[in-house]
Amino acid sequence: MSLSPRQVLQTETGRQCSVERLLGGGGQGEVHQAQVDGQPFALKWYFPQQATPEQRGLLEDLVWRGAPTPKFLWPLELVADPQQRTFGYLMPLREPRFKGIVDMMKRRAEPSFRALCTAGYELADSYLQLHAKGLCYRDISFGNVFLDPDTGEVRICDNDNVAVTGTAAGGVLGTPRFMAPEIVRGEAQPSTETDLFSLAVLLFYVFALHHPLEGRRESEIHCFDLPAMNRLYGSDPLFIFDPDDDSNRPVLGYHDNAIIYWGVYPQFLRDLFTCAFTKGLRDPQNGRVRESEWRKAFVQLRDTLVYCGGCGAENFHDAERLRANQPQVCWSCNAALQLPARLRLGQSVVMLNHDTQLFPHHLGKLYDFSAPVAEMSPHPQNANVWGLKNLSADNWTVTRPDGAVTDVPPGRSVGLAAGLKVNLGGVEGEIRA
Repeated sequence: MSLSPRQVLQTETGRQCSVERLLGGGGQGEVHQAQVDGQPFALKWYFPQQATPEQRGLLEDLVWRGAPTPKFLWPLELVADPQQRTFGYLMPLREPRFKGIVDMMKRRAEPSFRALCTAGYELADSYLQLHAKGLCYRDISFGNVFLDPDTGEVRICDNDNVAVTGTAAGGVLGTPRFMAPEIVRGEAQPSTETDLFSLAVLLFYVFALHHPLEGRRESEIHCFDLPAMNRLYGSDPLFIFDPDDDSNRPVLGYHDNAIIYWGVYPQFLRDLFTCAFTKGLRDPQNGRVRESEWRKAFVQLRDTLVYCGGCGAENFHDAERLRANQPQVCWSCNAALQLPARLRLGQSVVMLNHDTQLFPHHLGKLYDFSAPVAEMSPHPQNANVWGLKNLSADNWTVTRPDGAVTDVPPGRSVGLAAGLKVNLGGVEGEIRA
């Protein structure tokens, strides 16, 4: 049964659902924009052959459980077919501001590095919340993830294949090139551990616009058939930047995205990707990078952002290069990077750029980015002089290098003098230049 505009259906709670227009389709069915109680929704409508009792039971369980976070465009309510041949379900409508990873690869969307860091954090956090509920996604890929290029906010769609970990025998195994090697080899079913591999591939795509296993070996394949894919992604996978085996390095002129972006990021992020595609390939149970590790890394990565004084490009401060006395140069114009003032908070260091904000996360309420508690602000009489502005409701206590102590009330700023210690509501930071 194909739906037509202005057709009226009924949800399982008795509400009227008015079909408005077709948004797209896939192997399981079509997605339409619909209206219920004056509000817009997306309506997925299954082809009859896909509308199995098992799929219906899966959807009923997902509706009952509810979304792990608002980032998931989660099934909300089932919609009935008057002819009783199929069914559908309502989910939140994806806003036009969200673009796909394919849009990034084709340069139809060009998010900033700051936005990518936010997207990485939100993806890791979203899948962590999903897995914490005992669920596995089964089909993580760039086809079901969207991000706002301006902010980095993410939305995750196609959630109707999510299942309880350990009960996902049969059905969806994943998307080719994203499936864990043990699934490709036919040795495992989707689980939290296989999700972790797919998540790592997705994140590598987000940050390198390339697949982590497609290097020289892929370029030498003349017939990219199923046996070739099974070798590349299943029986003989090799990370393109494996530190112990350079036989699958990216080829200049063919894999340029991977070559360029790999050198942009700090060592701590490269180490995580290396772990994900070396130990994570060999030991699915113990070697894969956890969502919590990715989450921590992308927040840290966002705090290391610096801007090139020459071309203005975003770069990342790499503390390991600084400790090794290696010069840091802009990846875009090759000019030497001049680091801005920075704020040390415990083990963390935040670069104080013109657009830097601090959140409750930086003051001990981990991963709380609800509202900024501080931001960089120019001096009202001298735009070249910057300070850290108190956006909280409490006074800050400032201790100057000479021992003098002053308060910084809400709405006021403190200058960026080296050695200045600022107590930001129970957490003390030190400004370094």
